[in-house]
Amino acid sequence: MSGFRLETWGALSILPVMAAPAEYGAALQARIQPLMTGIGPVEGAVALSAALARLEADDRLPDLVVSLGSCGSQALEHAATYQVASVSYRDMDCSPLGFPEGVTPLPGLPAVLPLPCPIPDWPSARLSTGANVVSGAAYDQIDADMVDMETWALVRAAMTFDVPLVALRGVSDGRAELKALEDWTSTLAHVDQSLAVALDRLSDEITARGTAALEIAVIPDQDPRYPPA
Repeated sequence: MSGFRLETWGALSILPVMAAPAEYGAALQARIQPLMTGIGPVEGAVALSAALARLEADDRLPDLVVSLGSCGSQALEHAATYQVASVSYRDMDCSPLGFPEGVTPLPGLPAVLPLPCPIPDWPSARLSTGANVVSGAAYDQIDADMVDMETWALVRAAMTFDVPLVALRGVSDGRAELKALEDWTSTLAHVDQSLAVALDRLSDEITARGTAALEIAVIPDQDPRYPPA
């Protein structure tokens, strides 16, 4: 299959995934050739599901999906990379029908899904996924440390194939209100370098510890019965 390359870390096969070429800078280019999904939850879910289905048909399903990219945050360190400790889906609101906000009817999943954080002593943060670009006062409505547009969808796609997912996000914006594309892209070179350092650490941990590194720590108010895969 063309367009991306499966990596081998120790005994595990790894599928790196990113959303946008703008986030794929020189540092990451020297390390991985990711599946590019496109931007937003719909594009992310479609692209990853299709890729995993084709890999499964070829008996090449990866042992782990690693999602990398940028995110927004008003509170976290600018250009720093964080492990995603949990992800929620801010677009989902069926509360008029009696469902808690953020809960999707029928799958039986909670509003917040925990994710593995394999890198010791590396900061982690809670992530909110949605189809909108968050800026300025819109952060006040979000119960998470950072925001992106793909992770929840990627996790759900990976769950369908019983493949765990680790997500790393570098903070590209959030300090000031976004008014132009350059307000996002101008920081991506720094985010690329930060993500590459975190990716190296993640590779070392997975190579050394294998699937044991993917154990999910229980987070406050989270039901541990709901891992991502």
